[in-house]
Amino acid sequence: MKVVSIGGGTGLSALLRGLKHHIHERTRPARFKPAISRLTAVVTVTDEGGSSGRLRSEFGILPPGDIRNCLVALAEDEELFTRVFSYRFSNGRGLRGHSLGNLLLTALTHLTNDFAMAVKVSSEVLAIRGEIYPSTLADVRLRARLQDGRTVAGESRITGTRVPIERLEIVPARCRPLPETLAALLEADLITIGPGSLYTSLIPNLLVHGIPQVIALSRARKVYICNLMTQPGETSHYSAADHLKALNDHAGCRLFDYVVLNNRPLSPRLARKYAAQRAEPVANDLARIRSLGAKPILARLLEEDKLARHDPRRLAKLVLSLAARRR
Repeated sequence: MKVVSIGGGTGLSALLRGLKHHIHERTRPARFKPAISRLTAVVTVTDEGGSSGRLRSEFGILPPGDIRNCLVALAEDEELFTRVFSYRFSNGRGLRGHSLGNLLLTALTHLTNDFAMAVKVSSEVLAIRGEIYPSTLADVRLRARLQDGRTVAGESRITGTRVPIERLEIVPARCRPLPETLAALLEADLITIGPGSLYTSLIPNLLVHGIPQVIALSRARKVYICNLMTQPGETSHYSAADHLKALNDHAGCRLFDYVVLNNRPLSPRLARKYAAQRAEPVANDLARIRSLGAKPILARLLEEDKLARHDPRRLAKLVLSLAARRR
């Protein structure tokens, strides 16, 4: 089947890490079934912090960080390229804090005069299993209207707000996606969005003109993978249905057939750690999800380490089974 996964941050790269084992090619059969014939990642480009933000400001390129994470996740030799592409310079004037992968994408953008081409060349160098497109090539910024009437601009300030977000906007508002993205969405058997930060990794993709409209037209199974935990300020006290409603409201239509939810409890140790940061597990309000037109799917997807993460292989197998069932 053909799969398009939309998002950003660490959530999208975790899902891609699981999906790549299902890719079937003539020279490399899939390790697991169901099999994928084409895997496309559509990645948000609104980051303004850290190494990505500095490169964006100094060199006038789109932020490379989320793209870099996806390149590494889909690389054939992931262990090696994780170390190489994620290597951060700890000293050196102008280099400190930058990752090698971000610098490579910056150099390739200047050599090709095209950020999308830089991503394509990097994909070939890493021999990735799939294809990666930025959600738009426009120099877009985020702006949020808060419930207290104030407006804040920039991803970093939106992430740090402690006031609930009423509406997110993208500037410029009429930016467009790559034609290849729209073609992949129309041909897809499965479209996923998430997991990832609701207002800074997921919704920005749905504000790019053409993407939500084509998702709505597509005959694919459409799946939202809900976050495991709320995020202080950005989604404090949000239930799963609150996440889904925000996505639909910003898209301007009902998009999703399924909402994938975790039902494995968090350990007391990790629960205390998150509570200290004013975060909590996302509540699974199943009846309200159904009232929004989506079917909730529950599974034991939590993988605990120092943080709560989705298990990439379990998650990939689950979302593929939803599309395979339809086929």
